[in-house]
Amino acid sequence: MFVDLVKIRVFAGRGGDGAVSFHREKYIANGGPDGGDGGDGGNIVFVADNHMSSLMDFRYTRKYVAGNGENGRGGRCYGKRGADVVVRVPRGTLVREANSGALIQDISSNEPFIVAHGGRGGWGNAHFANARRQTPRFARPGLPGESFELILELKLLADVGFLGFPNVGKSTLLSVISAARPKIANYHFTTLVPNLGVVAVDESTSFVAADIPGLIEGAGTGAGLGHHFLRHVERCRLLVHIVDVSGIEGRNPIEDFETINHELAIYSEALAKRPQIVVANKIDTILDEEKHAEFRDYIMARGYEYYEMSALTTEGTRELVHACARRLQQLPPVLIFEPEYIPPQTDPQTNREVEITVQDGIYYVAGAWLEQLIRSVNFSDYESRMFFDKALHEAGVYEKLEELGISEGDTVDVEGYQFDYIV
Repeated sequence: MFVDLVKIRVFAGRGGDGAVSFHREKYIANGGPDGGDGGDGGNIVFVADNHMSSLMDFRYTRKYVAGNGENGRGGRCYGKRGADVVVRVPRGTLVREANSGALIQDISSNEPFIVAHGGRGGWGNAHFANARRQTPRFARPGLPGESFELILELKLLADVGFLGFPNVGKSTLLSVISAARPKIANYHFTTLVPNLGVVAVDESTSFVAADIPGLIEGAGTGAGLGHHFLRHVERCRLLVHIVDVSGIEGRNPIEDFETINHELAIYSEALAKRPQIVVANKIDTILDEEKHAEFRDYIMARGYEYYEMSALTTEGTRELVHACARRLQQLPPVLIFEPEYIPPQTDPQTNREVEITVQDGIYYVAGAWLEQLIRSVNFSDYESRMFFDKALHEAGVYEKLEELGISEGDTVDVEGYQFDYIV
């Protein structure tokens, strides 16, 4: 089964907590804090795999979770880093953020890409020792890793895309000029999935061609199989538009040509402007020479490069291959889509925004960073409480409370912990 669109969820690992520890050794008094840092959480890493041709594997595994970092230990022992999870995808896969649809990365190069970063490990209490605070009894907890709901969309990487109505000979042509072996039969919609083939022009030149399942009228708005697979034409540098001129099916080649181009324009204006080579196929079985000549004149009058062939007998196929190679030398490389997703600022260490609401005389203080701060505080220790107080001052919490008219003795709720406000 060919699958080119799936939704998955990824969870990077959480960072390990820093340790609260003090050096204990015979004959060494007041050894001081020696709590080690927690290990960083593991990442979710995407890698292009040339041996994968669809997203079939993701139909069965939809959730990917990286390892958490280990907690720090005494003796300045750092926690072990969480294990990364490597997700292999076909080359040409687009990774999108599911809610917004914004593109995070085009997995088309050989470079691994970290989609979700693991959380940083927390600092041990050794980090908080200074001349005034010599016995800190608190440490910083590890941060949560990034998590996403993602849409994976495969857009095949091919230099040349074969377009045309069903049963015009696209699969036959691909089988003749490459080692690909697509299903071939004399009925419509024989090809149900895109097929790729490497076309060797000479010893030093080759290109990749894609046989796109047949389009029909209305494909640009979702009719037939064409709309489902038009995404695979978007990267093609050159389009080879194959038209059946035999007249066996009673079709008008000019109408077929214009119908397909109209559907391309509906789907994408950029795709409609892509360079095209027009190919008249099945010239060995032409029933109406007048319509054939009319089609040839029509295409050439519009400035298209025009070729005639019979994919079945291979007549004219080598000329077409060389023509494609010449055009590709003049065209830019395969399209790589630029990322457009902008990650929100969620780092609790740098984003210290707070929201204060008043309900029934209680001032509720909320903020993403406050949960991390609360977890790091030992409220039974004076120095730890002073550290907490200083963090609130630096974030402007007290100033905002006073702007809201707080009075001495009022209750302040910080992430579930309640305090009396004292001036």
